[in-house]
Amino acid sequence: MSNRPNGRCPSRNLTRRLLLGVALHPNDAARIGVRQGRAGLEQAWARIAELAREDVVKAVGETGLDYFRTPEAEGQAFQHESFRWHIDLAKELDKTLVIHDRDSHDDVISVLVDQGAPDRVVFHCFSGDADMARTCAEHGWFMSFAGVVTFGSAEGLREALRVVPDELVLVETDAPYLTPKPHRGRVNATYLMPWTVQRMADERGAEVAQLCDQLVANTHRAFGDW
Repeated sequence: MSNRPNGRCPSRNLTRRLLLGVALHPNDAARIGVRQGRAGLEQAWARIAELAREDVVKAVGETGLDYFRTPEAEGQAFQHESFRWHIDLAKELDKTLVIHDRDSHDDVISVLVDQGAPDRVVFHCFSGDADMARTCAEHGWFMSFAGVVTFGSAEGLREALRVVPDELVLVETDAPYLTPKPHRGRVNATYLMPWTVQRMADERGAEVAQLCDQLVANTHRAFGDW
């Protein structure tokens, strides 16, 4: 890998516009469900459904399952219920579904298949292995990679990155966390994304310019044109 990224992605005609995704995060779904019961969840869902109908909202998410911060069975049950509700909302509104998946790979995929996934699904901050990447690819689900791909301990994630089809790969910051090397330890931000993109290009055997154009095209296919 080169010591410095090759500058910014050279793709043209990029416009700056704020686009949104809305959802009840799975850990919040667990917290509200445990404290307030289903009535509390339904109140939160009603507000999410209202916001999701705004034109500026392009995605329902991030939603999904998180067994790392919610290890208790009661909280996980509320997460499952909330996840299914968000899937149905994304299908109803024809919005992209953005997945939060932490220590819950098999169950996330099982729920998506059982409930019936929307037309466009993005695995935010993809953290699975190569086998999971192949499963997502079979379903046509996008996989978005963050600065973790630059970490020395993330060889399994890089193996996954290498098998993702060109048309399904995305990139993100997940700011303010997951800052790519060599700036790990700093607050993350979009200006550090070139380091992530450079490593992705290296792992995939692609030119940076080629990968940047692919990432832009995939982003528009995932979230629509703007």
